[in-house]
Parts: sequence; C-alpha cells; structure tokens
Amino acid sequence: MHLPDLYQKQISITEWFENIQHSKTKILRNEDNLKRDRLQIIHDITGLPFDKPYQFNAIDLTPPTLQFKKFLQEHQHELCALRLIPKDPALPKLRMRGKTIKDSLTWFKQQDIQPKNYKADFVPHCENTLWSSIFIVNSKCIFGEVIRGGHNQLTQGFHDQEKPISFLFDLKYLQLSTSDNDAEKYIQDIINYITITNQKTQQELTQKVGATFLHNYLQGYFESVYSKEFGTWFIDYNTTIAQMYHDFVPMVSTQSNHIKSLISGQVANSGIVQGKVRLLSTTNQSSSPDLSADEILVCTMTTPDNFLLMQKAAGIITDQGGMLSHAAIVARELGKPCLVATGNATKILQDGDLIELDANQGIVRKLP
Repeated sequence: MHLPDLYQKQISITEWFENIQHSKTKILRNEDNLKRDRLQIIHDITGLPFDKPYQFNAIDLTPPTLQFKKFLQEHQHELCALRLIPKDPALPKLRMRGKTIKDSLTWFKQQDIQPKNYKADFVPHCENTLWSSIFIVNSKCIFGEVIRGGHNQLTQGFHDQEKPISFLFDLKYLQLSTSDNDAEKYIQDIINYITITNQKTQQELTQKVGATFLHNYLQGYFESVYSKEFGTWFIDYNTTIAQMYHDFVPMVSTQSNHIKSLISGQVANSGIVQGKVRLLSTTNQSSSPDLSADEILVCTMTTPDNFLLMQKAAGIITDQGGMLSHAAIVARELGKPCLVATGNATKILQDGDLIELDANQGIVRKLP
C-alpha cells in the first residue's frame, strides 16, 4: 500500500478517540464541532487570523434560500472544505475538502442526513500551503512541530520528503530539532499571535471562551497554516487535548544531542520497554489479532487499521510521524512508549528481533 492510499485511511482525532473508547470523546467531539465559533470570538477580541467559514443552516441549502443563492452566485468557483456540523453532538460530523463550492453541493446531496439537524460551514481551502504547524501551550512551555506544506502531514503523520521540525520554547529560549531560519521565523510569528499582554483582554477571553494563560501566552492545542494567498490562518484551537499534555515537556532531538544508536527518533510518549519486533509493512496494514502483549509494533506510520495492534502492543516505533500526530496522541492516551520519525526502523528491524525501546532517551537498542 502506497503512502497516498494510507492518507485516504486517515480520520479525525475525535474518531481516533471514539475507536479506543476514550472517556473524553464526547467533550472532544463537542469542542471540535465548535472550534470555529471559539476562533471567531478570539478573532473579534484579538484579531487572531483564522479560516473563517461562510456559515449556513444545512436546511438553507435544500431547497436553496435567497441568501444561499446569492452566496452561491458570488462564490461558486472558490475552493472550499464543506463541514456538516451536527446540532446534536451525538450525530456524526461529515466533511469534504478540495472541491469548488458549487461542486460541493453534489457531495452534500449524497449525504444521508436530515438537513434540519446540521449546520453547513463552507471553509476556505488553500491548495498552496507553504508552512503548517501543530503546537501546544501548556503549564510549562510551548512545543510542537512545523513542516513545509500541508498540515495533514502533521496530523496524519505521513510526510513525503522533509521531516517535521520539532520545537520547544521554554519562555526563554527557542530550540529547534533542525536549524532552519525560515522555520524559526514562522514559529516566532505563530507564537506572537497567541501572545496576549493586556490583562483586560485576557479576562475577556477567560469569560467568553474559558481561556487560560501561561504568563501571557494563550494555552491550548493549535493548528495553523501559512500561504502567500491568505497569510497565516489558525485552523484549530482545542483545550481538551492541551489538558492531556498539561505538564509535558518534550525532549527535542537534534543531531548534536542524539545518543549514538542505529535507530533514534522523536519521543511521542516516554517509557522503556523490551520485547520482540512485530513489523508491519505498508502492504500489510490489517489489524492482526494475534499480536502478543510483549511485542513492539514497528511500522511506517500507524493508521486507523491498527487500533487493535496499538492497544495490544508493548510499545510503538514508526518511521514517520511527529509527536503531535493523531496516532501519537492516541499512543500517549493508551500509555504506550512511542518513538516516531525514526526514518529507518522498518529497514533495520526484522520480525522477531529482541529490542529495547527507550522512549525516555529516544533510541532503540537491539538485544542479544
């Protein structure tokens, strides 16, 4: 199975949590459904740029109201991501990306829904994203990842050429896993956007969106993108995920601080475990039920097909991914030692190898 096929298998973080029956699934789903409403409030107060949608009740689309007809006439050829957001949180959220607003209506009519139960958000879509980020502001620091290109490389964990650049800002120094002036400038720019120095503004955000702050930095889980066409957009703000990492301080691995090892990578969840390798190739992504609890899952990148394997495995090692990819977040919630972005684990390790996964230092050792 090639990487484009694996991309198609990816699902939202809420769906990942549903599959592992996480206790915060309902809270996460509700927060995801309302994220652009909260971003709108933050924008109105601070000017934070975000991918502001054109919002309608889905019932306005069929039959189309006069207001929607006017909107369609003016914007029908623009690319969008259409989000059907349920008014009842128990209903599924449906989404489509990359079609024109006019063509997205064909997809909308194919959905088996009661339009009265949904809102329809037409979110602007940019095909030429130059930079993307995922980062968290918690009670101790700001950390995350940036990459050239689309943010799906970060959320899904599959990247074609360049690896994500991890970063840590301890409120004094900014450390990057790879020296890159353009990446450093982008990181500083996005941190500036969530820097709120005015105390009255902080109080207003606390009242209206339940905001909390690390000194003058708005706490939360954030995703952002940058393009020449639109500049910087924040596309996610989530407090539930940030709370899961409330005191986490990552080890940002650089070439200078890596312990010499055949396999090293970025720690997604700490811990040390020994066990035999269960190698999963891109041509064999099924959730095999016979993995033993003492085996360590090794693969290009975990996908939704791997839920059972992730739950059973003693630990997880991937070639690609980042510490805040959806699958890495899930591995952390499962309590599995997890090492990502090794680049070569599936090439060096073989089925049955006895290894030690040291996800405290970010390395893998072969054992005799």
